[in-house]
Amino acid sequence: MPVRLDQVPAPSPRPARPRVWLWLGVLPLLLLVLGVCGAFLLGTQSLREHPLSFWGLALGGPFLGWCLLSFVRVLLYFGQRQVADGWDKAREEDLVRRIRRGRRVQQVLGVSLHTALREPEAPPATQLRALLSGAKVLGAQPSRQGQAVLRHSCIVGDAHENPEQALGRVFRQVLADLVPTLKQASGDTPLAVLLEVDSALPEHLWRHAWRQAWCESGIRQPTVSVEGSGLAALDQWLDQRIGDQASLLVVALQFAPPQIEGAAEVAVGLLLGNRLTQTALPPVAYLHRPEQEREPTLDALFYTARQALDWVPLDAQSIEQTWRVRVDVQRDEALNKVLVEMPFPEKQHQGFYNLDTLLGHPGKASPWLAIAAAAQAIQSGAGPQFIFSGSGCVDTGLWSTVLTPVRSLSN
Repeated sequence: MPVRLDQVPAPSPRPARPRVWLWLGVLPLLLLVLGVCGAFLLGTQSLREHPLSFWGLALGGPFLGWCLLSFVRVLLYFGQRQVADGWDKAREEDLVRRIRRGRRVQQVLGVSLHTALREPEAPPATQLRALLSGAKVLGAQPSRQGQAVLRHSCIVGDAHENPEQALGRVFRQVLADLVPTLKQASGDTPLAVLLEVDSALPEHLWRHAWRQAWCESGIRQPTVSVEGSGLAALDQWLDQRIGDQASLLVVALQFAPPQIEGAAEVAVGLLLGNRLTQTALPPVAYLHRPEQEREPTLDALFYTARQALDWVPLDAQSIEQTWRVRVDVQRDEALNKVLVEMPFPEKQHQGFYNLDTLLGHPGKASPWLAIAAAAQAIQSGAGPQFIFSGSGCVDTGLWSTVLTPVRSLSN
């Protein structure tokens, strides 16, 4: 569940100190007047005829009353202060726990990214350079399903392949990119696999293609499936499984999408490790806790962006590149204000990259596409990266995510 620092209770009000002018000036004088008047009015004639007894009663009574009231006031003050100190201590401990939980980190151990910008047999650096240069591949072309020419982008492959064969090839390419990293890890280290696929192909076909590609990959680690989707699944992992020995393997694809117009075929593989338990593999980058808007408003977007930075912690001026993916156009005004006022890199091809414009919308793979691109940018020597990602729906809160180089947390 999200870590909400804005739900931490406020510090306890501090009790007011006893006022010196009241307790050493006004109150003694008032009690003295009451004591003398009471002695005159209520005292007997015989009491008035004995000055020592009379003044002893007139002055001693007020003095004892002042001592009693002062004792009660001091006791009340220290009692209230002790209660306030106890509340503030418990609040501080709760705040520290929340901050520590919010600042949990995932290591990015391996990255695979395949889009229409990646030619067969081409190294990943070629695709990254094309992305960073602003190359656009979103254009009108025939779809895999043989429908009319529509505006979208496709993963490059053999023109004679049918969709099932092409999907199996893409799965094999993603796993092949990650196998060298997995071979360095212990064969006993379990893999938790989060598989997300957007496709018009029947589920039994793409699941068969996945199982076949997995069997052919030679990956020997035991696996277990992870429920959930998107960055919510990552957020839940950071909350509940940060101490696991298992690594998290995310494989996300949009392939032969149901809605072709404006869509992008992408395939992403991410191998993530728990920083507290994974020491065998060198990380490529650090993936920090993502933060989602509670409501689609400008103030909420400012809050989530600042909070995502605070989990590092980092200021906005340190961000080298900003990525945007699957953000509804109705949120453009709010997002532009955040980019300018924080400030983030916000000029096209000068540190700001709109993946929807370059590739098309990537469906369920949206956040993972941006994370993979940002991680590869860091791998090539870039600095901290910031990602705004959404689901394409204006009513769904945007996610803010930060990736940092390994050196930033090692210094």
